[in-house]
Amino acid sequence: MSNASANVLIDRIPVGRNVATDVIWVVAFSLVTAACAQIGFHLPYTPVPITGQTFAVLLSGAVLGWKRGFLSQVTYLAEGAAGLPVFAGAAGSVLHLVGPAGGFLLCFPLAAALVGFLAESGMARSAWKTAWALAVADLLILVGGAAWLRLLFNVPFTQVGLLGICPFLLGEGIKVTLVARVLPRVMRWLDETDGEDTGSSADVPPLSASELFDVDSPKTSN
Repeated sequence: MSNASANVLIDRIPVGRNVATDVIWVVAFSLVTAACAQIGFHLPYTPVPITGQTFAVLLSGAVLGWKRGFLSQVTYLAEGAAGLPVFAGAAGSVLHLVGPAGGFLLCFPLAAALVGFLAESGMARSAWKTAWALAVADLLILVGGAAWLRLLFNVPFTQVGLLGICPFLLGEGIKVTLVARVLPRVMRWLDETDGEDTGSSADVPPLSASELFDVDSPKTSN
């Protein structure tokens, strides 16, 4: 197993990797993104709904790595452009990609690739590094979406932050925190299960299922 594969959660599953399994994971995460798109609501002052999409975007990169994470989001956009009801509110049309939410959507593949690239470098084993990687990718989506509103819809510069960034900050913080708390603990647990020495996870005792969600840092053995 290469170092990059050892740092990608999905490659730690004891199933032979081939083109077919890669396609299955890519399509599966595109559907996860579609499902998360249906979880959301509109604020009265912003044209872009608050949804769970970005959680799936960040998760796809962190779990699949950069190539499959990127392709999962390209697949998601292609599904929507083809008319499948995968966008927020069960919408499906290529026009959705040039609407107010278009800038956010078009940044999804780039954000997933960025998270995946950083995960493959080993960041997924540190909660703080994972949070940093997720936050940077999230910021890419928000800035891209805000710039889209400014350039294509002539939203005044003074209102771009109010409409395209501020409404999403709390939700994005929760998503980043959730992935950053759980993913490194799962990776360390897998390292211990496989008996691998991965440097930063060395001498860390196996984690129970309850400890995966424990806010306290895992104790090292004496």
